[in-house]
Amino acid sequence: MRKRVLTLSSLFLLVTVLSAPWLRSDDKGVPHYNAAPAKGDKLEPILTKNQLWGDNAQYTYQTHAYELAAKIPAVIRQQPCYCYCDRGMGHNSLHSCFAGTHGAQCGTCLQELYYTYQMNKQGKTPRQIRAGIIKGDYKQIDLQTAASIN
Repeated sequence: MRKRVLTLSSLFLLVTVLSAPWLRSDDKGVPHYNAAPAKGDKLEPILTKNQLWGDNAQYTYQTHAYELAAKIPAVIRQQPCYCYCDRGMGHNSLHSCFAGTHGAQCGTCLQELYYTYQMNKQGKTPRQIRAGIIKGDYKQIDLQTAASIN
């Protein structure tokens, strides 16, 4: 009888601990990025404005983002992308988003691109920019006014 009570108590404790809400986390961690610039690797080119059409070129801020991305490919290669396209699409950084059309369709990618461009222009290092992205500072970017960022 004592062994049965001890077993049931242990089982109850185990189930309680494993189902506790404080153990659940929505934190998916930092998405993939490259910590250093590419050495000798040629980066995949950023799509040009002329390669975007239809839904990918519906708004000025979409095509303008690609123009800015082409100016800082090594910097965006060192940034994570918080739409987590690294897990679903195999992207290895924010650069991957703008080497294809995904960047034009994703608000997170666009906000991160404009944030990265602005911070780079202010003299921030890729590491400092990455720290801001991880903190969520890119969410302050308003895409409706982003097309005026140069």
